[in-house]
Amino acid sequence: MAIKKQFIKTKPVCKVTFSIEAKDATTAAVVGDFNNWNPAEGELSKLKNGTFKATFELPASNSYEFRYLVDGQFVNDTEADAYKWNDFAAAENSVVAV
Repeated sequence: MAIKKQFIKTKPVCKVTFSIEAKDATTAAVVGDFNNWNPAEGELSKLKNGTFKATFELPASNSYEFRYLVDGQFVNDTEADAYKWNDFAAAENSVVAV
C-alpha cells in the first residue's frame, strides 16, 4: 500500500495517488470523506503487477478519512498519516493529510 502526494503550486489542491497490492482481487476502490464513501467515484485501475491504483485531486489543507474496498472487504492503508475511530463503522479509518 502506498500514498503519494503531489502539491500543485498554481491551485489549492494536492494530487493524491492511492495504491494497494491485491493480485487476487477483481475490484478495488478507495472510499472516503472526499467522495462521499462512494465506490463508483473511487474506482482503482488494476495494473499488470496486481496493484490497483488511481490519482485524485483533493483540496489542500485538509485531512480525509478513507479505506480501501477490495472485493467488498474494507482494508486500511498501512502507510496512512493517521487512523481515526469511526463509531458508525465500529472500526478505524485511515487518514490522509494534505
